[in-house]
Amino acid sequence: MENQNLNTPQALPNSTAILVLGILSIVLCFCYGIIGLALGIVAIVLANKANKLYKDSPSLYTEGSYKNMKAGRVCAIVGVSLSALYLLYFIIVIIFYGAILTSMPWDQIMNP
Repeated sequence: MENQNLNTPQALPNSTAILVLGILSIVLCFCYGIIGLALGIVAIVLANKANKLYKDSPSLYTEGSYKNMKAGRVCAIVGVSLSALYLLYFIIVIIFYGAILTSMPWDQIMNP
């Protein structure tokens, strides 16, 4: 077995997962907003935990993994914002079409 130096910085836990989830939240934000919203929220929660770990003892973790975590958090915030806007748009469209259909007489709906 090799002797490993205990002072060697390690990667921040979940930094790669945070980056991947953040990117996926942007990519999947147009799936009715739900998938992107869920992935973005998970990424933000993981990023907050990882950020707290890094702030408590920055010498234990690599700077590259910290930058990945920050980039993933930014992507997740953008993904959550876009997903929320798209979900809001989708809800407004459903309400709008529902209002139109309920205001039409039934004979026009059944026999166009």
